[in-house]
Amino acid sequence: MAAPQNRTLTLTASDQKKYSRRLFRLHQPASLPDILNRTIHQDLFQAIPFLPDAFVDLLFLDPPYNLTKTFGRTLFKSSSAQSYEAWLESWFPKLMRMLKPAASVYLCGDWRTSGALQRVAERYLTVRNRITWEREKGRGAQRNWKNASEDIWFCTAAEKFTFNASAVKLRRRVLAPYRSNGAPKDWSSTDAGNFRETFASNLWTDISVPFWSMPENTAHPTQKPEKLLAKLILASSNAGEVVFDPFLGSGTASVVAKKLGRHFVGIEQELPFACLAEKRLALAEGDKSIQGYTHDDTSGVFWERNSLSHRKKILRDAGL
Repeated sequence: MAAPQNRTLTLTASDQKKYSRRLFRLHQPASLPDILNRTIHQDLFQAIPFLPDAFVDLLFLDPPYNLTKTFGRTLFKSSSAQSYEAWLESWFPKLMRMLKPAASVYLCGDWRTSGALQRVAERYLTVRNRITWEREKGRGAQRNWKNASEDIWFCTAAEKFTFNASAVKLRRRVLAPYRSNGAPKDWSSTDAGNFRETFASNLWTDISVPFWSMPENTAHPTQKPEKLLAKLILASSNAGEVVFDPFLGSGTASVVAKKLGRHFVGIEQELPFACLAEKRLALAEGDKSIQGYTHDDTSGVFWERNSLSHRKKILRDAGL
């Protein structure tokens, strides 16, 4: 029996039957209206030939890392660095025709795969940065450093691309407030404390990995946090544009795109995860909240982890 505060989203047999009806499968070349805001339940290699050209504004790629791990019924086996790079090369260039001229691409990996990801990406795109984010969790190690970070390569298809720096500022607590002529200098005083909004860097320490007390949490073994996707989507796309995730998992990229007013297309080969994505999309109809991000119709702000106002909001949302 689950703990009272366990808010992990589950999928019942009736859920799977219900949400499987919303899934889509490609058997012939599709136009954008055919696939827009849909979850495609299919192997990526089978779907690629049928996807339209130049429909993607933001491509988010979170492929299996070079680790032996089971995703539903699919076992991904670790291999040599050279073999993993060859696997990336077998599908990565096939996605390039789907990018719009000003598209951006984010490519996820860990320390083992980061080099291969960079080499493959540089053959087809301009690599602009590498984001490193703290996973917060991670197994301890007696004979090595604890592995608690992952990388995201930021790439673009051309020199002209979208980057909304003001949309992804981080609100940090001011511990040593400096005043000029008695007035706060580049920070604000609020009832909840003193805060400064800073430009986002390529080192993210404010991300919480989904866990059992968060309503976004699912049984997917490598689920990305909604807050992480929100940063990427807000920075590198505009309202009404298309976010594409061909390794959708339990649907985080599609769900966050929907919550932030973007269109989405996702591909997931495992039926339970594809149905979880559809269940989360249905829930997003009435709940646009993203933990760690406060927004309204005109603006939003990301909160530093464990900042007072953010913590109060989490407790209030959790009914605690």
